[in-house]
Amino acid sequence: MATSISLKTLLVPSKSIEVEYPGFPGFKVDVSFLSRETLVGIRKKATKTTFKNRVTSEELNDDLFLQLYVQASVKGWKGLKLSFVEQLAPVDLTGMNPDEFLEFSEENALMLMKNSSNFDAFISETVTDLGNFQKSSESK
Repeated sequence: MATSISLKTLLVPSKSIEVEYPGFPGFKVDVSFLSRETLVGIRKKATKTTFKNRVTSEELNDDLFLQLYVQASVKGWKGLKLSFVEQLAPVDLTGMNPDEFLEFSEENALMLMKNSSNFDAFISETVTDLGNFQKSSESK
């Protein structure tokens, strides 16, 4: 007789992988899969409910949403050269070595998400595509 398996016991809140950013050799980003439940939770935390004339109104704080989204989805990176940053966002690298690396920090990740639509699109597509995370269990 087969034992009954509960999907609830198999589900994990998040799963992380390292992905190479296309077109930038050596630039790898650690990202976490964001389930629908996680995204809803982030949206809820970033939404402010107000009452005016007995009417409920909800307003999304875009800055807070993006900050929480980046914290949940971008876990780190390596190999982000300043020359790559220059191709992703408007920066002034006068007097700097373009082969120097920009270290990961939540603030740097947030700034890159805010100022690079390409990086934002890459992260958003990667973290919501479960297929990216299905073969990662043996590598992480």
